[in-house]
Amino acid sequence: MASSGTSRAAPNRTLFLAIAALAAMAACGPEPIAGADGGPFPPGIDPKGRAVDGIEVGHRLMSAGQYELAMDAFTRAALDHGMTPEILTSLGSANLGLGRLGQAEKMLRRAVSEAPDWAEAWNNLGVVLMEKGETGEAQQVFRKAYALDNGESDSIRDNLRFALAKTENPDNNVANTNDYKLVRRGSSDYLIRKTP
Repeated sequence: MASSGTSRAAPNRTLFLAIAALAAMAACGPEPIAGADGGPFPPGIDPKGRAVDGIEVGHRLMSAGQYELAMDAFTRAALDHGMTPEILTSLGSANLGLGRLGQAEKMLRRAVSEAPDWAEAWNNLGVVLMEKGETGEAQQVFRKAYALDNGESDSIRDNLRFALAKTENPDNNVANTNDYKLVRRGSSDYLIRKTP
């Protein structure tokens, strides 16, 4: 019986030595990557972190000429902020970039009715009216935008100049270049060019 007890101990001892050898090899390997709390898991989302605002994403897409994607970004931003005059103006500008003049005009008219002192919204409405061929009303709208802006924006001044030139001489080729500029809050503006 002594021999059978010895034979049972030998496989257990071999198994123990194999486990000990694997543990020693694992200890020699590279250190595990630690998370922010020192644990082995990657860090989670920082609840204090600032996400990029959908309005800013939309403006960047507008600057890149990606009007459809900008429209999606502004629509998502409306879920967070509501239909503010800024979002209405942004949606109207994106619609203009896509050639949807009726929808652009509707959004921009709503924006200027909710924020009647906002020069950028009036300017963008003027651009839509020029694109629709409603030069007389566009000229009045640009004058209002220029007055509200106190003449500080080069884009609004240039749009008014184009509208005045078009009104004085409808066949003027300089005014027919359609280099009207859409503007937004801040220093950025967008140039919408009508493709021939």
